[in-house]
Amino acid sequence: MTVMSMKNWPAWAGRAALAWSLLYAAGAALAAATGPAFGYALLGKGTGTGAETATAGLYAAAAVLAYVMPRRPAGRWLPVAAWGVVGLCLSSGFGFLLAPMHLLFFLSRNQPPVDWAALANQGVAVLGAVLWACAALAHRRHRLGTCPHCGGRAPAVPADARRTGLVAVAALVPYTTLKTAWALGLTPGYTGTGRPGADPTYTSDLGLWLYDHGVDVTAVLALVGMSLALALTRPWGRRLPRPVLLALGWAGAGALAPFGLFLVVIGLLTWAGLITTAAIPDHAPWVVAVAYGGFCLFGLALGRATRLYQRATRKNCARCRARPGENPGR
Repeated sequence: MTVMSMKNWPAWAGRAALAWSLLYAAGAALAAATGPAFGYALLGKGTGTGAETATAGLYAAAAVLAYVMPRRPAGRWLPVAAWGVVGLCLSSGFGFLLAPMHLLFFLSRNQPPVDWAALANQGVAVLGAVLWACAALAHRRHRLGTCPHCGGRAPAVPADARRTGLVAVAALVPYTTLKTAWALGLTPGYTGTGRPGADPTYTSDLGLWLYDHGVDVTAVLALVGMSLALALTRPWGRRLPRPVLLALGWAGAGALAPFGLFLVVIGLLTWAGLITTAAIPDHAPWVVAVAYGGFCLFGLALGRATRLYQRATRKNCARCRARPGENPGR
């Protein structure tokens, strides 16, 4: 694909989303009919499992939506539905969003082998999320009459941008505090034996050495996440590379929001006595719901902070600058 065609993405984003949806749905249907294949097997290994069948149906419906969108340019609900497909794609590609965690294997051991077929499939799903996001943006901007390439002039930064960053920071405070307390020898919320939060079966010698000296690696990563949220919502963050902040912000939001929601639900159900198996053994239910569940709030706040940063730092494209007397934005 040439550079010029990439710059003309609003013209082909809808067709690309349609083609992608048809191919992904066909692959899921084939996996459902012939047995697990192409990395689609999620909930079982039998022929015609419900996961593959449901996946095929959902993405076939997405293909219908992609077909309808250019034929209903005034439809207000179509971009909303398209963003729903983006969420569906991110759910299918959730594991790929966490793929950078494989780089941390030098701090752990005895990890299960990577399922490369599933990881590749999840990567294709993330690509679908990108295509569908482009299709949703192109349709909405066409309906509003703004520039399809940049959306017009960048709006003013909302007054609550700083508060959004503080909410993201506050969401990780319980987790960071708890993991640091455990590394310092305290055990609130831990009912097992040994090192809470540092299983020697999986944690490397370096990770254990840091832990024994009061430093929990995951707490350090939480501090990095807090710094990212502040960089997105503070003036000093404008001096950092924009593509890096956007990539880290969207990846973190897409991965941590659903992961934290899952832990919140598991912790609350265990706390209420509706299930007996906690998501994390030897941990009190409140730890799972409150401390680990903070990932959900952090992911949502990080997503909003990233969006605000993206809009505030967006530059008008050459097409808009060529018409200085016009204001295509809203």
